[in-house]
Amino acid sequence: MVGLIGKKIGQTRVYDENGKCHSVTVVAAGPNYVIQCKTQESDGYEAVQLGFDSQKDHRLNKPLKGHLKKFRTPSLRRIREFRDFTLDVKPGDKLGVDIFSKGDYIDAIGTTKGKGFQGVVRRYNFGGGPASHGHGGFTRRTGGIGQGTDPGHVKKGQKMPGHMGQVRRTVQNLKIIQVREKENLLLIQGAVPGANGDYLIIREAKKRPKSDK
Repeated sequence: MVGLIGKKIGQTRVYDENGKCHSVTVVAAGPNYVIQCKTQESDGYEAVQLGFDSQKDHRLNKPLKGHLKKFRTPSLRRIREFRDFTLDVKPGDKLGVDIFSKGDYIDAIGTTKGKGFQGVVRRYNFGGGPASHGHGGFTRRTGGIGQGTDPGHVKKGQKMPGHMGQVRRTVQNLKIIQVREKENLLLIQGAVPGANGDYLIIREAKKRPKSDK
């Protein structure tokens, strides 16, 4: 499996060679620096550690600064591990969007937008109560949340008002419409989690072949 760390730039529309319009998300996904290659012998598992997006040295803590210096890579803002990496790489290598191709299917992993405290109508799409016949003030409330005498408590996982969004989510099987190597951009069909400027993990799709060709 291959993957990259990227940053969501925004959304737009592009046309393919047949004149068909595609709604796409633009993701800047390079260059990624190979920081460390972990092996079964030294670390107990196989993984490749990648870094993305340059950072000022004084903003790094000492352990991270020493770690990057050890592998002779620049100061980087975002670091992630990819297990079972199929490319043959070594510390110091740079990876770009060219590891993917047009037509490949990918999974996008990110953190959704935070919506703050929300009620059950917006958070879980509840229907709410009647708006007439004496039901004033009950239009957007939950209703009954538990049982009476037996068992007499609210079940775990009951859908109730609370904090909405700002959770890790994976959107699977998204198709790459364009790969722009010069700008290190991926144009991905559909929507991905997060706001513009948020970081993403773009990995080879687990449930589909790499390409539809």
